[in-house]
Amino acid sequence: MSTFPNPPRVQVLADIDSTPQFAPSKTTVSDILTPDALQFVALLHRSFDDRRKKCLENRQAVQRDIDAGGAQIAQNGGDASGVKLFQLPTETQRVRDDVSWQGAVPAPGLAERHSEITGPPLRNMLVNALNAPVSTYMVDFEDSAAPTWANCVYGQVNLFDAIRDQIDFRTPRKEYKLRAPFASLPTILVRPRGWHMLEKHVTVDGIPVSASLFDFGLFFYHNARKLVELGKGPYFYLPKMEHYLEARLWNDVFNVAQDVLGIARGTVRATVLIETLPAAFQMEEILFELRAHSAGLNCGRWDYIFSTIKRLRNVPGHVLPDRQHVTMKAPFMDAYVQRLIEVCHRRGVHAMGGMAAYIPIKNDERANSAALAQVRADKERELNKGHDGSWVAHPALAPICNEVFHSMGTPNQIHFRPECNVQAVDLLNTRISQGGVTVEGIRQNLSIGLQYMEAWLRGSGCVPINNLMEDAATAEVSRCQLYQWVTHRVKLSDTGDVVTPDLTQSILEEQVSELSAKSPLGKDNKFELAAKYFLPEIRGEKFSEFLTTLLYDEILTLKTSRL
Repeated sequence: MSTFPNPPRVQVLADIDSTPQFAPSKTTVSDILTPDALQFVALLHRSFDDRRKKCLENRQAVQRDIDAGGAQIAQNGGDASGVKLFQLPTETQRVRDDVSWQGAVPAPGLAERHSEITGPPLRNMLVNALNAPVSTYMVDFEDSAAPTWANCVYGQVNLFDAIRDQIDFRTPRKEYKLRAPFASLPTILVRPRGWHMLEKHVTVDGIPVSASLFDFGLFFYHNARKLVELGKGPYFYLPKMEHYLEARLWNDVFNVAQDVLGIARGTVRATVLIETLPAAFQMEEILFELRAHSAGLNCGRWDYIFSTIKRLRNVPGHVLPDRQHVTMKAPFMDAYVQRLIEVCHRRGVHAMGGMAAYIPIKNDERANSAALAQVRADKERELNKGHDGSWVAHPALAPICNEVFHSMGTPNQIHFRPECNVQAVDLLNTRISQGGVTVEGIRQNLSIGLQYMEAWLRGSGCVPINNLMEDAATAEVSRCQLYQWVTHRVKLSDTGDVVTPDLTQSILEEQVSELSAKSPLGKDNKFELAAKYFLPEIRGEKFSEFLTTLLYDEILTLKTSRL
């Protein structure tokens, strides 16, 4: 019997009996998509979807204000004086002035987070990540996971099995086995998809559900009690937020979910990725809204670069150079890091570092050693700035991260309160002295964007390219830079030519031809399809909020309703 009165109408427009991605599991998709689990997701949808939509509308209102400021600057011949693109919210001054409030005390399994590995919930990757020598594991339904129906539902199956020590499996080539019981392995934090995404394979009363509520709801419903019993959660990472009202929305979701399942409020903990430019101006407010559930903030560096370009794309004076020159030493990036650490530690929570995207380079010891040295230097920079831990994309990088952060001698350095005088103008200081925009920079962005989009369309959300693990965020940087360079008719530093739509299109066509010819899939590759969506973006004819929403309908596998 359902535990929910007057259950809403739920339709699953997808196959619930498909073949598992890997060896047989004791758990099926039907075990995840139970009537009661779907009713739980539907309850969350009915309670919060209208507020979610209003938050998304607010993002576009903010963008219109920024564009108006950019138009005024252009009209004034580039003079930005008197134009305020961003500022700290005046209505929340009391939150920033109140010195008494603090975030939650670190929950069990979250006090020490020196090294966090990230990756999608594929069965083999779950086993490898849980076996890695890391403190925590961010299981990602977002940027490193293409949201195919199979990836999303089998991700839930795989997490269900891992938490219950039944994820081991064997393939013809390899056996995958957890090195210890789940309770003694790295603590997991699940990252659901962002507020902007839908799960169109499931509708409530004819309306597609929020992907955020779908991912969170299924995981919480099936695993929250078990994780509490193990003393390991439930814990989450929250992506892509742009306003403190979006954090308030998540906090209310947590409270309702805990109340419905009879779990004490405050059991849930969530780390917020500060990976959008608007959120950098509302760090304290975001922490305040989630304070009973807060596990700190994280520097989502690649998405932050993407968001900075996206939100300032039409503002003169904010054009960034080739991607390799946009480092953590850039003024706007350094200011963002300083502010995040100072705010987190003053409010008693973790300040987590960003991703080391390097992966081991096989058959080239010199190049591999150079890459590992860069990882170490990056982690040492984060430690010295005041971060409490950091991210890696590959288990082989975990020992470096551990060695660097273990040297602090304590589980964290929340006690460290660095001085910080970052102002709004510092967060908007995108002037980078070295480097310019080059033909090679255009080629690199087009190549990365095409390769990532092509793989995403085939169901892969994390793609090794040029010895880096690329995800949606890095592909977004490539796309946004191309749009920005074309829109502002940037002059190339190597040839003196101006970046025009025809120039980017001609190089795009060359890249499609080259990549298609080298593809191991032959004519079955999807480079032409990727280019069809990429072309108007890199010509500056349109700008989509996200590549993932732009491409999503191409990976839908809708079926007749099953419920």
